[in-house]
Amino acid sequence: MSGDFELTMDELRAVARYAATSAEDVLAVFEKSVPGDPRPRAALDAARTFADGARRTGLQRTASTDAHRAAAEAGTEAARLAARCAGDAAAAAYLHPIARATQVGHILRAAASAARIAELEAGGDPAAAERSIEQARQRATPTLVDVLCRYPPAPAAGNRVARLMSALDTALRASRPDRTSAVE
Repeated sequence: MSGDFELTMDELRAVARYAATSAEDVLAVFEKSVPGDPRPRAALDAARTFADGARRTGLQRTASTDAHRAAAEAGTEAARLAARCAGDAAAAAYLHPIARATQVGHILRAAASAARIAELEAGGDPAAAERSIEQARQRATPTLVDVLCRYPPAPAAGNRVARLMSALDTALRASRPDRTSAVE
């Protein structure tokens, strides 16, 4: 894999595992809204297969694309976000080692989307999203934070998911005061 730095398969697995955990937390939101659509669950399974040590294959790419298509067809914001979480988890196997802030989405967007779902399910209460972001911060492994710090920070502007992703990004970087980003 060529790019601005190296990413090992173990590091990619840590990213996929982190995203998959977020997707697992909210998959039921999609399945309740769109019963019978197996695409997000298949993407989550593909992410878990890779995270658990299997080779990275076209399965992750295909399943990710299918889950994102399911998201586009879902009728509610929460269902769309839940399907995207699963798609993002499968896509994490193909995180690019390119020092661009857009790549941070492959690491943190599933957790930020899960936080937005928590907020929506709490009637729009931002405290629910903040709790979810804190839980995501706590479950981040040192390997995940090390990978994250190779990229520029996520931009703080944009929609609610982007702002939540930026908040999580900031919290994770702050949790490692002994580490500074190589690209900051």
